[in-house]
This record gives sequence, structure tokens and C-alpha cells, in this order.
Amino acid sequence: MDLELVSDPAEFLAAVGDHLAADPVLGTVVATVATREAGESARGAASPTDRPHWYAVARDGEAVVGVAMRTAPFEPHPLFVMPMPEPAARGLADLLHARGERVEGVNGALPAARVLADETARLTGGSVRVVMHTRLFELGELTPPPAPPGILRPVTEDEAGLALGWFRAFHADADEQAGRRAGDGHGETSFDLDDVLVRVRGERLWFWDDGGPVHLTGCNVPAYGVVRVGPVYTPKQHRGRGYAAAAVAEVSRRIVDGGDRACLFTDQANPTSNRLYEALGYRRVVDMANLRVETPGE
Repeated sequence: MDLELVSDPAEFLAAVGDHLAADPVLGTVVATVATREAGESARGAASPTDRPHWYAVARDGEAVVGVAMRTAPFEPHPLFVMPMPEPAARGLADLLHARGERVEGVNGALPAARVLADETARLTGGSVRVVMHTRLFELGELTPPPAPPGILRPVTEDEAGLALGWFRAFHADADEQAGRRAGDGHGETSFDLDDVLVRVRGERLWFWDDGGPVHLTGCNVPAYGVVRVGPVYTPKQHRGRGYAAAAVAEVSRRIVDGGDRACLFTDQANPTSNRLYEALGYRRVVDMANLRVETPGE
């Protein structure tokens, strides 16, 4: 089992494109991030130098059997791991430990993410804590819900500040609802106004408007024919009126009508959202987890 760490996203995509394309829904997070960063690099943006930033390729002979990445800009800069053989997952943990690279967070597909986290904990004398159980869904046949009052419309640049606030509230509310520690390694909390404006200008962020914004739904850039929906957020005072179901259904319809497949992640601790998406026609693909590796004294 050979492991290679690659800093150039375009080089990474050239090496693993066929592997990602074979199951683009499962690879949506890695493919989306690498595609976006390859575009930024082509426009002259430099890779970060103040934190770990790489993509990993696991090979068995000539065949790519797994990929991972460490590109998260937020603490503790968790890895994201796709399915890979257990020897590859343990080998990646060993390689990072030998490099002196501290690994405190591992997200991704089970069991590979758990194997990597457990091996890291063994090497450091630490322990593994589950932060969140997540589930990846793909849209099958869309079943539109009853339409609530209002319409889906694009977020405007003047509304980017409101959208940013809702991005940040999305994870805070989810943590509170599930009884988790606040801000326990969530990527969207690191978003700033420029990140939101990129989505707005790319027409990938919408409000449901019922006499004013009452709900936010977004989506990511397409990668290998797949578009991931998210975030999906309704402020507490507007919940229970069908806005989220209607917005996700309409965004999903637009994705499919554009020739792409639609997928999304859910928090398994939120049965309401899981039932909502399944009622719309989303079907389970794989269970994942966000894990923390904690050393003694933390």
C-alpha cells in the first residue's frame, strides 16, 4: 500500500479523477474542495502555508484505492477521509505521526475515518471522541411538498451579511439541539463575507421569501456531475411552516434539471431533518462521522 501527499489540487485531480468519477456522490466533499482550489490556483492563489494543507492518494500497485485531504481552514484542521482499506488508513496515520503532524480531528466515511483516528490515538496515547454522526443522502425521485406561502429567490449582495449570520447560526443551533459542545470543528463557522459573496455571485445561495427572508438554502459547485446542497437553515421563529422542505425541493429540482445529481449531508442527531429529506426523495448512501482525537489532559 503506497501513500502520497500532494499539495497541488490540479495534480491531485489528475491522479485520482477516475477514482472520484467512479462514485462522485461518495466523493462529493473531496471533489468539490479540490475542484474549487484548482480553479483558485489557476487564477494565481497560493496554497496556505500557516497550516497543514494537502491531499492524500492511497494506491495498491497502480490502482487508486482511497483518498483523503487536509484542507480545512478551521481548528483543529481535521482530515477528511474517503473509504479506503484499513491498512491504508492506519498507514496514513503512521505517516502523519512520523512527519510530526498533529492530528486532532478526523472526519469522513466509516470505518476508514475511525481506523485512522484510532491509530492516531494509539500513537499519541490519546482517545477518540465522536463529535457528530452524519449521513450522506442522494436524491432519487423528487417528491415536492405542499407549497408554503412565498417564493425561492437568489440572495443579493446587499443581503450577504444576513446570509453570513445565518451560516454561522446554522451550526450553533445544530449543536444546541444535539447537546454538543459549541463550535466543535464546524467548517461553515470559518466562513467570512467574501466566502458568502462568492456563493451569491455564483448563484448558489437562495432565500425563501415570505414578506422578507425566512429561510436560507445553498449549494456547492458541481464536481463530476454532482451538486451538494447546503447549508439549509431556518431561524427558530420561522420553523414549522414548510419553508425548508419547499426550498430544498426547488433547489434540488434545479440541480436535476441542469443535468446533475443532487446530494446532501444530515446530522443523525436531528431526526426531523432526516425525515424531511427522505420524504422529498433523498436516499441514504453512507454513514460518516466527525471525530476528535484528544490527548491526555485535554
